[in-house]
Amino acid sequence: MDLYLNLCREIARLVTKQYSTSFYLSSCLLQKETREAIFAVYAFVRFADEIVDSFHDFDKEKLLLDFERDMKRSLQERISINPVLNAFQNVVHRYGIPYELIDAFMQSMKADLSKQVYNTKEETENYIYGSANVVGLMCLKVFVAGDELVYQSLKSPAMMLGSAFQKVNFLRDLGADMQDLKRSYFSGFHAGEFGETEKNLIIGEIREEFEAARKGISLIPGRSKLAVFTAYCYYKELLAKIASVPASEVMKMRVRVSDFKKIVLLIKSAFMYKFKLI
Repeated sequence: MDLYLNLCREIARLVTKQYSTSFYLSSCLLQKETREAIFAVYAFVRFADEIVDSFHDFDKEKLLLDFERDMKRSLQERISINPVLNAFQNVVHRYGIPYELIDAFMQSMKADLSKQVYNTKEETENYIYGSANVVGLMCLKVFVAGDELVYQSLKSPAMMLGSAFQKVNFLRDLGADMQDLKRSYFSGFHAGEFGETEKNLIIGEIREEFEAARKGISLIPGRSKLAVFTAYCYYKELLAKIASVPASEVMKMRVRVSDFKKIVLLIKSAFMYKFKLI
């Protein structure tokens, strides 16, 4: 079983590396056991997200329900022949991740199958809670390694950070979401209505969430602090680049941070961590 579990963890690592350079690089700063657990969480949420966003030539609803059924079975039986689910169930049991977080995430994924326009701020925030906030809380469970007091004290900053990350992703993918998937996550803003005023309003909200999240990062134990701070720096840089691009161009292009800049940010973060500046 150790050989199989190690294989599952390696597959989760490869999934993370393939799909997100930024997340992979920041996660590599974690200690080995923590890093493997975070890769497993990422691979699980990535597979579900990939089903609803990319498998256009297949029955997405059936695939997602099959995935959810297999996930539930893996949690009950503590084993799965799906390597990603097996790595994930191991982490859920080892770190005590509550099922309510997993269920909230799956509900948001199901919403992506049918819901395309979010008409109110409450609808948007509910979706973000399930698609991002709970993922941040899953990761926090890993970072605190069972310390419930620390977990409770950091819940709010972790949710703020997850929300900020998700909203930056929404802005980065705005054109593709609206034009290809016909989705509009920001309530009240649609393809013909997204201008500088709307963009700046959203960016202002994200910056407030980053500020609230920053206060909690310094309290994260061990090297997990460095990894989270590095990811925080990546996303703040991405938001700054989006802010510098006209709203009309945000709709046409996918703004990104260069690999060179990511390395620079990683080195800067490591320096700040070493000298206790985080």
